[in-house]
Amino acid sequence: MLASSAFAQSPDTVGTYVNETGGTKVKLDDCREGLCGTVVWMKSPVMDVNNPDASKRNRPVVGLQAVSLKSTGPDTYAGTLYDTESGKTYSGKAKFSGANVELSGCILGGLICKTSIWKRVE
Repeated sequence: MLASSAFAQSPDTVGTYVNETGGTKVKLDDCREGLCGTVVWMKSPVMDVNNPDASKRNRPVVGLQAVSLKSTGPDTYAGTLYDTESGKTYSGKAKFSGANVELSGCILGGLICKTSIWKRVE
């Protein structure tokens, strides 16, 4: 699904980001050939109740890896994004600009996408 990349991560991509509502923080870190994002804080912590795998519905969302991205070019990535609210995994893209990352999760081969901008908090 994702092509491997020779592009190196910018040191500015690694860090903790907060979503648009301020309710969730995800730490992006180097992993393998890209970035992995783990939920590190939630204003109102919940369990992964909508996960399609029933055996995972009793686990807390805090601590889950929700983002897996590989570099596709300078400051751009593609991979998968797990929506902890719906329990669905989407193909996604990330574009870094300054202290922000624009995340787009898509379905139907990219025909329908939702974009949000997360702000770096550390």
